[in-house]
Amino acid sequence: MDAYLQNLNELLNSRTPAVSVIMVDATGSTPQDRGSKMLVTQAGLHFGTVGGGRVEFRAIETAQAMLAEHNPNQVTQFVEWNLQKDIGMTCGGVVKLYFEVFNVHPWIIAVFGAGHVAGVLIPMLLNLDCQVTCLDTRQEWLDKLPASIKLRAVHSGDLPGEVEATPQDAFVLLMTQGHATDRPILQKLLERGKQPYLGVIGSKSKAAVLRRELKEAGLSRDKCERFTCPVGLSIGSNLPYEIAISITAQLLEVRDRVFADRA
Repeated sequence: MDAYLQNLNELLNSRTPAVSVIMVDATGSTPQDRGSKMLVTQAGLHFGTVGGGRVEFRAIETAQAMLAEHNPNQVTQFVEWNLQKDIGMTCGGVVKLYFEVFNVHPWIIAVFGAGHVAGVLIPMLLNLDCQVTCLDTRQEWLDKLPASIKLRAVHSGDLPGEVEATPQDAFVLLMTQGHATDRPILQKLLERGKQPYLGVIGSKSKAAVLRRELKEAGLSRDKCERFTCPVGLSIGSNLPYEIAISITAQLLEVRDRVFADRA
């Protein structure tokens, strides 16, 4: 494997925040050729070079500023620098650099249940820039999920007990074997606090029963309203693939709103 790709893959696997810097064009007198690459972490230069000296120092500064940026929507940047006018170098060339951030603003999704809909939804989510955890009591269903560095499959006999280990900024979907197994997890999540998204697969009648039972269990009216059921946008049919598409669309809609508020 190419050394740059190997180093990038190691950073991705370790979830280390990093920026890839690629010289996509170089004209005139420049310290490196088109295609040179480097990787920058919070500690500084991790691998490679785009020229050394002042241009590399400026590129590292730019990359580290992107790592410190709190806007999840700002994950790429394209710059064009005249080395004499913009950088203060004696050579008169021009470089164009492409910056891309990795592992800085993870979109975390927790799916309780690995059944038919989850089995279609999770491979779809893995095409997006997110980290997914799927939890189920049935190892044989977890084994059907695709292998991916973006996916963590958790076999547990106590799904409500897994709530404490679920990050509070995770988007959570409950799609276990039914109402009886969804409700204890839902109650734990609502008692603990707000998630940016908390959805339960099912019908409007299931939602009504859940809210009634949660109120009977002592939860406030406000907490009982803090989940979405049915999940997904009102599109498509009840086929698993179409349900998965509608859920993915809704998650993206909420993600964009939440991330915009954080910017």
